[in-house]
Amino acid sequence: MKNMSEQMNGGLSGGQKGKTISTSGRFPSVLCHAPDLSSFALHVLAMLLMLCDHLWATLLPQYAMLTHIGRIAFPIFAFLLAEGARHTHDPQKYLLRLLIFAVLSEIPFDLMYGGIVFYPYHQNVLWTFLIALSGIFLAQSVEKKFRHRWMAVPLWAACIFICYALGSLGMTDYYGFGVLTVFLFILFPGTAWWQRLAQLVGLYWINCQGLSGELLLVTIFNCTVEFPEQGLALLALLPIWLYHGRQGYHSKIFQYICYCFYPLHMLLLSLVLLFMQ
Repeated sequence: MKNMSEQMNGGLSGGQKGKTISTSGRFPSVLCHAPDLSSFALHVLAMLLMLCDHLWATLLPQYAMLTHIGRIAFPIFAFLLAEGARHTHDPQKYLLRLLIFAVLSEIPFDLMYGGIVFYPYHQNVLWTFLIALSGIFLAQSVEKKFRHRWMAVPLWAACIFICYALGSLGMTDYYGFGVLTVFLFILFPGTAWWQRLAQLVGLYWINCQGLSGELLLVTIFNCTVEFPEQGLALLALLPIWLYHGRQGYHSKIFQYICYCFYPLHMLLLSLVLLFMQ
């Protein structure tokens, strides 16, 4: 039996498999020349945006724009994690790698956010990803044993609720809402209009209603409105929607650069900040 996420998205291509897209005519021609971001490009973009956010949190707090654009990073990482979960041939190895780097990243994360080696009130984002992936792999494994498709619905609902609670109670980065973001891209990963609408509505609720954060004053046509800073995360959908499954450059070295970048850049920023004080 296909798992629930595959049933909802019609496969990795969002139900487009087997269809031929005509290149004649104006509209298809525009589609053919639309930008196509690779997985490699999304990884690099997300790391740069995360670096901007962490520069604001440590060395450059006077430049609020850095954290504003940094809001875009997390949904891209969550999307890439969901892509990795769909393509991995060894879920246990994937989880073990996340666990190792979550442990290695905790001290640099605590130094950066708490200024001390042990800061128990906030855990790094890899714990958020580990909780989400554990729930996803568990649900996918169990639902294969079901004879009826509808039985997968309460299973996924239970996994989502439990993982949300673990993320919130464990005080991981982005709390349970970060976990929900990964589940969102697992259940609605395709390019069909209704899946993109689900991504948009889901990210809006998670970031504007759930996380919210500081309110920004935005003036449009002499009318000033309040907009939650975390709502800027919705801009992440622009590069995500420009991704069509192309991997781009890939190697084991780059894979581990992506993992090592997280703890190493936090450790470096923390040490520089400590030296400047």
